[in-house]
This record gives sequence, structure tokens and C-alpha cells, in this order.
Amino acid sequence: PSCDKPLFPVITPAVLVLVLREDTALLVHAHTFTGLYYSCIAGFVEPGETLEQCVAREVREETGVTVSDIRFFASQPWPFPNNLMMGFTARYCSGDLLLQESELSAAAFFPRTSLPDLPSPFTLARRMIDAWAESGE
Repeated sequence: PSCDKPLFPVITPAVLVLVLREDTALLVHAHTFTGLYYSCIAGFVEPGETLEQCVAREVREETGVTVSDIRFFASQPWPFPNNLMMGFTARYCSGDLLLQESELSAAAFFPRTSLPDLPSPFTLARRMIDAWAESGE
């Protein structure tokens, strides 16, 4: 306020996607993870792209599957360095898992009764996975 210069911080939007197929969820392990846990598919929104288009593109690019019924779950600021994470669920439509090996080291559909190690509870990804696992739907 003392310099009277407005500041508009740059925020980089990113999506997290929990893909659901029957009674299973698609979880991935990225090369960048600092542990053996699995999480949701993630990616950055491209200029001129809607959030829903980003969800469909990122899922297709990283795993080879197509999705529908894309629904917003929640958002979370993520300060590394300046992200706004927006979480979505989506329904599996078609396709076999074909990993984008430059980003992912593993992916699988897990039933809620046999989940792998997951991200920390304070993360949006974990909140999404827990909500699905507890819902029984």
C-alpha cells in the first residue's frame, strides 16, 4: 500500500482428476513423486482451454483413456510455486491404459477396499480419494 502499486500475482491453474470405473478409481504414480504413493492425474491448463477440456486432454495424454461426466469437486491453493489446483471426478468411457512414460511410472484401477499408499491427508487429491472411498458409490 505504501508504494501505491497494484500487484496482480500470476496464478497457474492446474487440474486433478479422479477417474472412476465401476467400483474402482484410476490412480497414478508420477516420476516426480517423492515416495511410492499413488495419486490423481494432474496437469496444467493450457491457454484458451476450459477446465473440462483440460481434464479430458490430460487424462487421454497421460493414460490413453477417455472420460465423460466431468464434475467439479473442490479447489486448493498450492504455493509451489503459484498454482491453483482444481479437483474433478470423471467417468471412464473407453481405452486401455497406455502410460505417458515421460511423466508416469505406473497406473492402475484400484478398488476402494485395496488402495495403495496415498498422498498426505491435507492434499486435495487425498480428499478426493477419501470422499470416493467413503461414499460407497
